[in-house]
Amino acid sequence: MSLQVDAFRGALEPFTPAYPWIVFGAGVLLGWRFHRLQPVLALLVLFAAERTLVAFGDAGASLADRAVTASVALLLPLDLAALAWHSERSLRAPAGRVTLGLLLAQPLAVALVRSPELAPLARALDAGRAGAQGLRGVVLTQPELLAFGAALALASARFALRQTLIQSGFLWALLAAFLAVGAGTGLAATVYLTTGGLVLVLALVETSHRLAYDDELTGLPGRRAFEDALLRLGGRYAIAMVDIDHFKRFNDEHGHDAGDQLLRMVGATLTRTEGGGRAFRYGGEEFAILFPGRSSTEALPHLEALRRAIEATSFTLRGRDRPRRKPKRPVATGPRRKLSVTVSIGVAESDGDEADPRAVVNAADRALYRAKGAGRNRVVCAA
Repeated sequence: MSLQVDAFRGALEPFTPAYPWIVFGAGVLLGWRFHRLQPVLALLVLFAAERTLVAFGDAGASLADRAVTASVALLLPLDLAALAWHSERSLRAPAGRVTLGLLLAQPLAVALVRSPELAPLARALDAGRAGAQGLRGVVLTQPELLAFGAALALASARFALRQTLIQSGFLWALLAAFLAVGAGTGLAATVYLTTGGLVLVLALVETSHRLAYDDELTGLPGRRAFEDALLRLGGRYAIAMVDIDHFKRFNDEHGHDAGDQLLRMVGATLTRTEGGGRAFRYGGEEFAILFPGRSSTEALPHLEALRRAIEATSFTLRGRDRPRRKPKRPVATGPRRKLSVTVSIGVAESDGDEADPRAVVNAADRALYRAKGAGRNRVVCAA
């Protein structure tokens, strides 16, 4: 391992004391700010393991010290796997409170391993360490290898079911934990575990950014991304506001699940906007499309094409008993109800470099209301 090279170790040692405090401190604060309990708990587990291995993990330690590191080697991967299988909601449920209670009890359990009364347990934890070799100096006993193998299998299965950045971060954290526990030095524990925590922090930041800027339902950029895009506009541009006709009535008649299906369908159609247009979910049943470098006249044919494409799309209403996953063999469910959907569109353009984008949005909104007042299912340009 590169951390075993003396020159490299000497270069790292002056910086390592501050490394975990910065990464784990910032990560916990960010997780708390974004109300993400799962990564916060994972970061606290990694930090506790790092502090423990720094205190007890250097070569030449006593039997009691080796028993402490062995306890960490057994508990750390299982803790990370258990947290990976939780969700934000389940952590606040009874099962999550049980997990939290077990995590809080572990420091006391590890401390008790050092007591003389539990010397037989310490010897059992340390048994098999002599001569046990892993990856270039990584020393792990069979139970520890089994714990890491089981944890990796569980975390991989969870990632296969829910492929998110946070779940990917758990896999990297497990790899970092394996290297840290097996390396057998306090410096290696700090570098590896803190780097694993850093991956989780970056995953948390990226996830929070996506939640803030992307609309989860439609996959389009959201309102905040639209506001940021307005700040970058200059020169000539056109802004179109798109509204689904009679959406409230549709929701009342067919339910919110059907309304979500409709929003996804319209959003998917808007992603195919041509002419350089970029679509955003503005809010509710309303969307916005930006055309940088285009006038209303130039954007109009592309907006008409979108309006016709949505009108021509037959929206199939899913049955309430429809399975979430497509079955291998289709099951006859009787005739499906197909509905037609239309949209109204208002478009406005800037009048020069000094144009206020918000004023253009308001003009497009007024044009949208004129389209609705004129009978809906049409595109109207601002006067």
